[in-house]
Amino acid sequence: MSGKTKEGKRVALVLGSGGARGYAHIGVIEALEARGYEIVAISGCSMGALVGGIYAAGQLPAYRDWVCQLDYFDVLKLVDVTWSPMGAMRANKVMSKLASLIGDTLIEDLPLPVTTVATDLVRQREVWFQSGSLLQAIRASIAVPGIITPVHVGDQVLVDGGLMNPLPIIPTVSAQADLVVAVNATAHSPRPVTLEELLPAEEVAEELAREEALEAEGRGFSGWVAGVRGRAQRLFNSGSGNDNGNGLDEAEETQSPQVASQRAWGKLDMMLASFDITQAALAKYKVAGYPPDVLIEIPKTVCGAYEFHRAEALIKLGQHLASQAIDRLEGPVASRAGARRASLLETPVVSPVTDPTTAASPDQTTPETSEPAAP
Repeated sequence: MSGKTKEGKRVALVLGSGGARGYAHIGVIEALEARGYEIVAISGCSMGALVGGIYAAGQLPAYRDWVCQLDYFDVLKLVDVTWSPMGAMRANKVMSKLASLIGDTLIEDLPLPVTTVATDLVRQREVWFQSGSLLQAIRASIAVPGIITPVHVGDQVLVDGGLMNPLPIIPTVSAQADLVVAVNATAHSPRPVTLEELLPAEEVAEELAREEALEAEGRGFSGWVAGVRGRAQRLFNSGSGNDNGNGLDEAEETQSPQVASQRAWGKLDMMLASFDITQAALAKYKVAGYPPDVLIEIPKTVCGAYEFHRAEALIKLGQHLASQAIDRLEGPVASRAGARRASLLETPVVSPVTDPTTAASPDQTTPETSEPAAP
């Protein structure tokens, strides 16, 4: 996280929401550091807030080791059910693990500026955590509405920052950095793209071998999906009588397997898919308003938002896409100027000169949070 860097390699890093796809943020960070870039400021929401906060606290290697050894059933065991009307999960088990890594760290004591973004449902606006408990800020930012219970701070009801700003670029505009690098983990792609299509061939072979080994041990994906959907159906479809909540009828037997699978989605699938679509649209507006110098896009179709057992492959994807983006950035200026979005990745673009006064000022802070200035 520290060390001598070359001129022009100080990065303000923006890490977006995206559920399990946010594991790719780890790979992006590793690729940047491997190429000699220094991360001097971080802004993140949801999974981006979690990864960014853990990195700033110096615990990313330990967190990486933990998530990479989680299989399907390990992830399922982390689901702590609650019957609260405000959410289906408390996320206490996950937060206990994070607490063992970062303890009672305060954001203002971190070695670099960190902004964690949440959403206040009462006032219907963003809330920026730039001081106070890092653990509380992360917990607020990952509270997916209806799925993970919200955090109450005073009269604020705080939920996932991605609800209003899935790619919080604005907090970085005043950072003393040479580049703003943004990672959008809810990116729209012209067609559905799989993780295997984006990974190098050798990485795909390793991932397939790992999946086959787990299936052979009886700990495969099919069993995991059944477990997740079964538990989710009990949570979200309770009180619905005999209706299975999936809208199936006898005519479904004539549908293709893919269509039948989509029609079998439960309420959890529908909520997360809807959230992904909304965040993808919002992220495009954020990028248009404040173009970063480098935009790395993780298509939202590479995996489901709750496939947290795929950490290793998603980290490798982040490394791969970040390396490609850095190659373009460090290539000839003429080549970069003529580059266009030709595939699934956004090519690096040079942002217009930004006015640092548009960033949140210290006068706007509260004891617990810092809120963004109006656009």
